[in-house]
Amino acid sequence: MAASTQNQALQALLFLYRKVLQVEMPWVADVVRAKQPERLPVVLTRAEVQAVLAALPAGTRLIGQLLYGSGLRVSEGLALRVKDLELTRGEVLVRDAKGGKDRITVLPMSLVPALRTHLARLHAWHQQERARSAPGVSLPGALRRKYPLAGMQWGWQYLFPSRSICTDPYGAGPVRHHLHPKTMQRAMQLALRKSGVMKHAGSHVFRHSFATHLLESGYDIRTVQELLGHADVTTTMIYTHVLNRGGRAVRSPLDQVGA
Repeated sequence: MAASTQNQALQALLFLYRKVLQVEMPWVADVVRAKQPERLPVVLTRAEVQAVLAALPAGTRLIGQLLYGSGLRVSEGLALRVKDLELTRGEVLVRDAKGGKDRITVLPMSLVPALRTHLARLHAWHQQERARSAPGVSLPGALRRKYPLAGMQWGWQYLFPSRSICTDPYGAGPVRHHLHPKTMQRAMQLALRKSGVMKHAGSHVFRHSFATHLLESGYDIRTVQELLGHADVTTTMIYTHVLNRGGRAVRSPLDQVGA
C-alpha cells in the first residue's frame, strides 16, 4: 500500500473519532506515519539545458531561461512582476514563495538585454491597455482592498501576462492574471521532443539543474539553499547525488581491466 494511501486512511480515522464521535485518542501520538519514498530529481546536463532552451518557442524561452538561471519554481517565474526585477544589481525578488516566504535570488546578467527588450514591449502594451481602460492585473487580497488602483500601475504588471481576461476570485470584476502554468508545461514537452532529450522531465527540471550545476561549480550548499529558498538544508542535499559520479565515485572494475 502506498504511503499516501496509508496516511489518508489515518486522517480519515482521526476525523471520524474527533469530529464525528467526539472522542480523543491518546494513543495517536505514538502512531508511526508512513513515509514517502525518496526519489532522486531528474537533472539535465548543461548541454541538454542549452538544447531544450533553444527548442522552446519564442514566447516561453525567456521564462525557461529565468527558471534555469535563477532557480525558480514555475509558479514563481510566472508570478514575477516588473517591480521584482533588479536589472542593475542582478537580483530577482521572489515574493510569497512556498511557505509564504520572500527571498532574493540571482538574475543572470546575460539575460539583461533580453529582459530590457521584453520590458520595453511590455510597457508599450501596458500603455495601450491603460488608454483603452482595460482591466488591471490581479493583486493579493489585502493589497487589492487597501490600494484598489494598484493593479493599473506599471510596477505591478506581470512580467508574463495572460492574453485573456478572467474573473477575480477574491473580488468583483474582471482582471488579468499571469500565464497559466500549463502553457509552460506544454511548451516544455514540445521542446524536450524537439531537442531529442530523452528524459522524463517537466519545467521543474530547470530548478533541479540550477541547483546541481551550482554545486558542481563549487558553490557551498548553504548558498544554494538560500537561493532556492529551502527551509532545511537536508532538502538541498538531495542534489549532491550527482557529485558522486559513477555511483559514489566508484570506478567500475570493468574500466580497470581495460575492457
